[in-house]
Amino acid sequence: MSEKMISRRGAFSLLGLAAAVGFAVPTSVLMTSDAEAQAQPTAPAPPAPAPAAPATSGMERRQERRASRTERRQARRTGRTERREARRKGDKIYMKAGETTKQK
Repeated sequence: MSEKMISRRGAFSLLGLAAAVGFAVPTSVLMTSDAEAQAQPTAPAPPAPAPAAPATSGMERRQERRASRTERRQARRTGRTERREARRKGDKIYMKAGETTKQK
């Protein structure tokens, strides 16, 4: 056998191929089984437990936070829309002459 240098690219290719085979083989081994098929039980499954109370204090707080966040977001959007329309019309309500647009 002749000794040949292997490049980094070749080494990484082999490493990737080995990793792919390593992941593929265990799943295929697990999927094949010599066990016989088992009959399903004839008794019906017990019904699922009833869900807990629909609104706990944590859920209520979360819903309140979401509602207030939505209101703040909507207020920002409305403000942006009004400022944009004012700029397009040429109103100087928001931008007085000589002032910068940065907030103080």
